[in-house]
Amino acid sequence: MNIALIGSGSWGTAVAGLAASHADVCMWAHSALCAEGINRDHRNPRYLEDYRLPDNVRATCDLGRALEGADGAIFAVPSSHLRAVAHEASHHMPSNLPILCLTKGIERGTGLLMSEIIGDECGHPERIAALSGPNHAEEVCRGGLSAAVIASEDTQVAQFFKDNLIAQAFRIYITNDVVGVETCGAVKNIIAVTCGIASGVGLGDNTLALIMTRGLAEISRLVHARGGDAMTCMGLAGMGDLVATCTSEHSRNRTFGIAFSQGESLEAYQQRTHMVVEGAVAAVSATELARSLGVDAPITFALNDALWNGLSIHDALTSLVDRIPSEEFYGMDD
Repeated sequence: MNIALIGSGSWGTAVAGLAASHADVCMWAHSALCAEGINRDHRNPRYLEDYRLPDNVRATCDLGRALEGADGAIFAVPSSHLRAVAHEASHHMPSNLPILCLTKGIERGTGLLMSEIIGDECGHPERIAALSGPNHAEEVCRGGLSAAVIASEDTQVAQFFKDNLIAQAFRIYITNDVVGVETCGAVKNIIAVTCGIASGVGLGDNTLALIMTRGLAEISRLVHARGGDAMTCMGLAGMGDLVATCTSEHSRNRTFGIAFSQGESLEAYQQRTHMVVEGAVAAVSATELARSLGVDAPITFALNDALWNGLSIHDALTSLVDRIPSEEFYGMDD
């Protein structure tokens, strides 16, 4: 069994380690430095430097070589680069190759989810699955007990990737609600940035719990409007990932929110950490999507204005507090 892992970030590196228990893994890295380090030292020199990859993981900067002879492909590249990488990859894969998407986000301008972008570029969307859940790469690499959900229209595709990633300490569930799983995965990052900002300006646990629960209601409305199952928001991709991302010191979205509240720009944070803050990117595209669907998403709107439209943090938080509370759950009626 051979698995192509397209991407060499922290989560891609962790998943390569999981897959290596079941198959030989070839990682595609954009950086020659990463590929050389993985092949020479079995370590990713840019992410998770202390984690030693299994001996049957190798890396290349040649996308065609990474996909050659693969029985399955896993995409783990930043959302802003996914379409270009998927387009190139489409020239190197057969039409029946199972594909798993780890990338989380909503494409700006189209409102497409990440698996939909892959389907748009590679065709045959029925062979595409998406994985999400409360999983920080650092803990997975240490063998900490974790769980994820894999969503696919085709149960056999979900089962294929479950069989090739599952471990005693990495539990995997399956569902057919691709829209729900991916929407949760994208929008929870927005809520996590907001929680980081709130924490950074000194707001307490009550406030963070308020943001998380109202954020979950906001995600549920968007999932419903997009055609997904709002019940998915109660599971690993929704509540599970939301809690982990909003509270953990490992969360790039939460820690960026703290840094932003203290005056650091998005560009400076990403340069310092070498990580993409997907919640900042998703704030724009989720705002576009929510407004196009007529979904009330006040936290998303406020964060988008604070990050991209010059609204002060004080005024963004005030815009939320000034709203008059109504029904706790609304916007999910057909």
